[in-house]
Amino acid sequence: MHKGSQCYFHTASALRKWQFKEAMNRKIKGKMHKRQVRDDTTNSLTSDLTEEKRKQLCGLLGNVELTLLYRASVHGYNASSFHQQCDRQGPTLLVAYNRSGYIFGGYTSVDYAQSGQHITDEEAFLFSFQGKIPVCIKINTGHYARYDDAGGPNFGQKLYFCYNNQPVVYNQGGAAFTVNAATMYGNDTQLTECEVYKVEQSSQISAEEKPWRNVLWTAERRDELMESIRNYKSMMTSVNQIRILMIGPVGAGKSSFFNSINSIFMGRITSKAMSGSAGTSLTTQFRTYPVKDGREGKPLPFVLCDTMGLEEQSGAGLDIEDISSILQGHVPDLYKFSSITPFQPDEQKASKPASLQEKIHCVVYVIDATKISLMSDKLEGKLAAIRRKVNSLGIAQIVLMTKVDEACPLVEEDLQSLYVSSYIKTKVQEVSSRLGVPVSCVLPVKNYSQELELELNCDVLLLTALQQMLNFADDYLDDVCHM
Repeated sequence: MHKGSQCYFHTASALRKWQFKEAMNRKIKGKMHKRQVRDDTTNSLTSDLTEEKRKQLCGLLGNVELTLLYRASVHGYNASSFHQQCDRQGPTLLVAYNRSGYIFGGYTSVDYAQSGQHITDEEAFLFSFQGKIPVCIKINTGHYARYDDAGGPNFGQKLYFCYNNQPVVYNQGGAAFTVNAATMYGNDTQLTECEVYKVEQSSQISAEEKPWRNVLWTAERRDELMESIRNYKSMMTSVNQIRILMIGPVGAGKSSFFNSINSIFMGRITSKAMSGSAGTSLTTQFRTYPVKDGREGKPLPFVLCDTMGLEEQSGAGLDIEDISSILQGHVPDLYKFSSITPFQPDEQKASKPASLQEKIHCVVYVIDATKISLMSDKLEGKLAAIRRKVNSLGIAQIVLMTKVDEACPLVEEDLQSLYVSSYIKTKVQEVSSRLGVPVSCVLPVKNYSQELELELNCDVLLLTALQQMLNFADDYLDDVCHM
């Protein structure tokens, strides 16, 4: 009896172990089958995203690969299907398409997990293609980047995709993102497709990882540039300071560029020129800003000239006739612009031409990298008219592309990624095409705006741009010398 019961005990124990093992195997096989079904479905998916637009989106994220996880027209617009395909997949990129032809969406670096929690994600952003280029909408606050519930994908508890298990996008109030529905998706809430991609760092170094411009990001290079600028001497003895005119739309960063250059040579953050992001120009006067080499130092061999911002409407912002007067050296410092009447020099000054020292030697167009694709035809037309006038006078011209960190999350994370970013490269090419200037004349920079301390990478970019302005001014003076 004892032996029999002992034998039965061992048999039952073995049976229980076998049953447990078989149950686990079935469970694992079930999971593997479920995953295989998902993988097989994923592998057979075709994307609506063109190769060109895929590259543009990858350019926002760095050297990454996109793998299609979810396609609403295949898996269904319901939240459960979305989560079955996309939960626990790491960083993802959502791309939506609507009936009006808009392509838009968002990125999150945090897994979907149906946790019921508000997700903190400083890397999250929204985007919308404006023409061929995606415009990035950065997060205002990372604390409410999205709500990780069992519903469909959302961003900032503001923008809901596949809302109520339907092919629609729903936009409601929320502080995490600033969304303009008309600009982002043309106010067309009906989706024709919604796709979600897994975002993974590429294991291979792509050709785009090789910088498309070479920059030395070192303190030695910064010091070298500062010394070169300090010691600059014009090739014409009658010109002891190069006059550089800053022209651009309201809020592009003209005044901020002067403040940034002044900060570098003062060795601390300064704010002499009024700058900001108002809807109309904060600069209402023609200002000439000399820069000293330190608090007690000598004036440096250049003057930055600031103007009223360009505006789309006729009769608003800087007038083209005013620009012509500035170029030819007729407008005095502190002259206040009028939107009604252009500058009129007095008869005595109008009768004699200004000296070469009083004229402009280099024109810099300041363009916001985040708004290039949104530039209106009217504004582009104004810039073209100005360029024709500048060309007729033979004055050197450069484009300063500002706010590169706001335009590209990769660059915001590390400014040294600027000349690795394929997205910024595309922006440079777009500016070149729209303004009719060579790519080599487009210089991406980051002005100081909210920083309290100077930063090496910012300094190198800003000083490199200033050095190039002096070089181009030399080319102009060389032409004048041989006339």
